[in-house]
Amino acid sequence: MKIIVPMAGRGSRLRPHTLTVPKPLIPVAGKPIVHRLVEDIVGVLNEDIDEIAFILGDPAFFGEEVVESLKTLAGNLGAKPTIYRQLDPKGTGHAIMCAKESLSGPAVIAYADTLIRADFDLEKEADAVIWTKKVANPEAYGVVNLNEKNEIIELVEKPNEYVSDQAVIGIYYFKEVSQLKDELQYVLDNHIINGGEYQINDGIKRMMANGKIFKTGTVDEWMDCGNKEVTIETNRKMLGFLTKANKPLVAKHISCENSKIVAPSFIGGNVILKNSTVGPYASIGEGTVIEDSSVKNSIIQAHATIKNAKLDNAMIGNYATFDGNFTSVSIGDYSELK
Repeated sequence: MKIIVPMAGRGSRLRPHTLTVPKPLIPVAGKPIVHRLVEDIVGVLNEDIDEIAFILGDPAFFGEEVVESLKTLAGNLGAKPTIYRQLDPKGTGHAIMCAKESLSGPAVIAYADTLIRADFDLEKEADAVIWTKKVANPEAYGVVNLNEKNEIIELVEKPNEYVSDQAVIGIYYFKEVSQLKDELQYVLDNHIINGGEYQINDGIKRMMANGKIFKTGTVDEWMDCGNKEVTIETNRKMLGFLTKANKPLVAKHISCENSKIVAPSFIGGNVILKNSTVGPYASIGEGTVIEDSSVKNSIIQAHATIKNAKLDNAMIGNYATFDGNFTSVSIGDYSELK
């Protein structure tokens, strides 16, 4: 089994945090989004992964540090890491075809801007599985249309009339991914463009037209990381899940002077807390210093300095300095508010 991860986008909706760090490497509950996504998929598949292919953007932004972190992720899961580049952003279908050398055999394709919680058996008798989540407002999503056999017969983007309440979340399984490759090659060769780009859906629709059987795999939780507000909410949910699973969240090597940590909260290594209360639902990156402050429901990344603050629903980047009485803030790496 292979996992293909297109992650070349710049994450503009999560700026300023993605000005210096690719969105898939933004930490949620102390771990980068893409690391959590890949590990969760491996847990659902419950089988050996031979290769994990990452499709990155411009090397000037997705540099060697990013590459090394992804190689380490794959290696820790017993898989061969492969790095591809999408230098010209031409859509989801184009991104996948940038990894065409890896498009053979059974594979999962997962876009690295979402997190999941799922527990189901993959229907490997089907030609493909599209992972979905039941939603209350399907008109806001791309959804699947099912026949009486619960087979997917159509993909409908933001339907005006009810089709189903199963939204497509951007994770797919293909029993033989070369079939998708062949159809996407046709899409590229014939310049089939939707929304100004080459889309994975056009390859999938061609597979359906050729009689391939698609089924759904429904996830229990689908957590977005598209902007600051939803990323903080995802951090909150993930801390809850990790606590229920009895995962350790507070590093051993921290300094806690006249301070209180309210669970669930993640505290990274070498964090210094002085006269402060942290939590609940706070994630504090390694090396951060928090003094005379309260921080809850927030993400503070690594090596930041927080003083005299009362933070709630805040997201603060690496090496940032914040000193003041603001509450709901979003400041990027190396920023200062004094």
